[in-house]
Amino acid sequence: MSISLYDATVLTFLQTLGSIERVLTRAAEHCPQHGLSLDELVEVRLYPDMLPFRFQVMSTINHSVNAIAGVRAGVFTPSRGYNQDFPAMQAAVAEAIATLSTVSADEVNGFEGREMRFEIGDTKLPFTAEDFLLSFSVPNFYFHASMTYGILRSKGVPLGKRDFLGRLRLKH
Repeated sequence: MSISLYDATVLTFLQTLGSIERVLTRAAEHCPQHGLSLDELVEVRLYPDMLPFRFQVMSTINHSVNAIAGVRAGVFTPSRGYNQDFPAMQAAVAEAIATLSTVSADEVNGFEGREMRFEIGDTKLPFTAEDFLLSFSVPNFYFHASMTYGILRSKGVPLGKRDFLGRLRLKH
């Protein structure tokens, strides 16, 4: 069986962003009914030195849509300063899904072997497109997706593993 770069990245991003979209909807319904405002939720951290919920959600977009854009441009610099409120985060996730839905398999598979860089401050790390996506962006994407889920669970949002997994790509 062969798997393409598109399958391993874009389809994976879409599956998990779809689950994030749904868990955000569940949180928007649950939290106000249980005494937690959505303004408070965006600031929740699992531990004091951890970045807040809003950073976790927005980082899934950074390491999916923005990672693809970074490969296109030949350089990826992470976004900073996430100050979105809850509705803006929901809109950003929906926009990310819409944007990724327009990315073609031919384009992403054509990235293979392309040189690109990760840049943050004075740090510049050289990658091939596939190594950047598979060894940097995908692991970061899943880290922040799991933190998103974990923070919601810590606040009592009734979620299970199926909510995290999202819509599976079943054989038809």
